[in-house]
Amino acid sequence: MQPDITWRNWLMVAALGLIWGSSFMVVEVALTGISPFWLAASRVTFGTILTVLVWMISGRRFFLTDKTAWPSIVVIGVLSSALPFSLLSWGQTHVTSGFAGVSMASIALLVLPLSHFFVPGEQMTLRRTIGFLIGFAGVALLIGPEALAPSGSDMELWGRVFCVLAASCYAVSSVIIRRLPPIDPLGLAAIPLIIGAITSLCFALWIEGPPPAISTDTLWIILYLGLVPTAGANLLRILTIRSAGPVFMSLTNYQVPLWSVILGIVILGEAPRQNLFLAMTLILIGLCLSQYGALKRLFRHE
Repeated sequence: MQPDITWRNWLMVAALGLIWGSSFMVVEVALTGISPFWLAASRVTFGTILTVLVWMISGRRFFLTDKTAWPSIVVIGVLSSALPFSLLSWGQTHVTSGFAGVSMASIALLVLPLSHFFVPGEQMTLRRTIGFLIGFAGVALLIGPEALAPSGSDMELWGRVFCVLAASCYAVSSVIIRRLPPIDPLGLAAIPLIIGAITSLCFALWIEGPPPAISTDTLWIILYLGLVPTAGANLLRILTIRSAGPVFMSLTNYQVPLWSVILGIVILGEAPRQNLFLAMTLILIGLCLSQYGALKRLFRHE
């Protein structure tokens, strides 16, 4: 069956693009005051506490009709938060922010073939593939050749590998989430986060030892990362994938570098890039072309 994509889904994807587009800038600031694995563990743990509290207050149950799906829930917990956050936090200390942005944009290209084989109703078509490639070209143009420029770090190669692996984690977990049986979305947001928090804390203790002392400013940044890009965005991501599918959800990753550039201009006073409007046009064309069928059905219903 084709996913039922509504205006609500489009708004959720736009919100996710804005949230995650701003989080790269925030993560870079946080990494000046805390080590990468403890940053990942801290934000996932705080996001988990908030999500579980909301889940408990709402009184909703984790409804799972198929008990054999529990292994998938565990995998989602590791691949949706603990592993990619840790990989990306460490990777960003050794690569340029541009390369990290390109890596996240590649999620859309990774999701497309995975969904074709593993998600009913999400088959690749020529138009959809061309649309995704045009969108990716827009992202590459926006970030520019400096994305591939060396950062000067001795561990840059491994940093790039870790960024690509983080993108792969998100792509695989999105497909698994879509294939799950009926589950309460708030419970589906909470349970994998609990697993992710336990896993990320183990990673941090194993690799970096006891948690370091941090400043009050760094603590506030971690609280923000746990509340908005982790707890809030995780729930939006679950709702979007379950209703509109992983391919539609992957459109978020074309927005992330775009929002990052726009926020840099508006908030940090950075100079507008010459290719900004051309890149925006390519991303918009790619989006419309890849989602032509969904847009057609949406406006027909209107």
